[in-house]
Amino acid sequence: MGIFDKGVQKTKRSFFERLSRAVVGKSKVDDDTLDAIEEALVASDMGVDTTLKVIDGLEERVHRDKFVSFDELVELLREEIGSMLNLSENETLDDNAAPFDFSKKPYVIMVVGVNGVGKTTTIGKLASMLRAQGKKVVLGAADTFRAAAVDQLTIWAERSGADIVKQGMGADPASVAYDTVKSAVAKSADVVLIDTAGRLHNRVDLMNELTKIRNVMRKVIPDAPHEVLLVLDGSTGQNAFQQAKEFSRATDVSALAVTKLDGTAKGGVVIGIVDQFRIPIKFIGIGEGVDDLKVFNKREFVKSLFSKEDLQ
Repeated sequence: MGIFDKGVQKTKRSFFERLSRAVVGKSKVDDDTLDAIEEALVASDMGVDTTLKVIDGLEERVHRDKFVSFDELVELLREEIGSMLNLSENETLDDNAAPFDFSKKPYVIMVVGVNGVGKTTTIGKLASMLRAQGKKVVLGAADTFRAAAVDQLTIWAERSGADIVKQGMGADPASVAYDTVKSAVAKSADVVLIDTAGRLHNRVDLMNELTKIRNVMRKVIPDAPHEVLLVLDGSTGQNAFQQAKEFSRATDVSALAVTKLDGTAKGGVVIGIVDQFRIPIKFIGIGEGVDDLKVFNKREFVKSLFSKEDLQ
């Protein structure tokens, strides 16, 4: 079983059931078949714009190659969707490759996202992953508007062996972020993970808060944060697109983590977001376990989505 099979199982089953119905009994791909494929891609929440790109590419290939079989159709779809993710022949297949350049120390990652997407849990799992690699990690509990967020992060710190910096409920998030990076420098930590509030009620407020956090951290580490990681809930489909759009406007999002893919048939959102926003996905969440946060590998993801299992 491929590393991402668990995460794409529902999407794959839904998509290929639709695809099988579209081609059954046909000796060639006609407009009705292409319409059915388009419907299946949209249903997976790939997004209309990305879906149309895939269909346009598919039409071109169908007219040129004159293929007839189901397997050949699957292969063409695999190639078209792979191109959406900009797969190259030279891309590494090493899923243990470091998702970040840790040459800067401490490497500061500011984690953003709305409440409920699994942001704090993702930070905890990421801390566990980094600790297992021997990294010294410091967590900053800068989501001070929810006591539960601070408590949850504290539990993850204890579980992973990471240090944590926190203040009281309602404390200034920027103050927590400042103390965190200062502590990380003093302790010669390798990585800093800053949790931030997930409120999206007002883009101006959000922008101001994230800018303030960034500015105070730069008093200690001039080029911090080195990464702004946006956490999105894959099961929300099109709503994840909207969140990506809002946070990209509010701050310089440089990487994505997409959670809860194992429980949804909307896995196409991964492809659509990469295509539309040109922001790399660094991690995907495919379960509740501490090891179910995986470094995202585009080639392995497409391979899992179009593997032969459960297709016929």
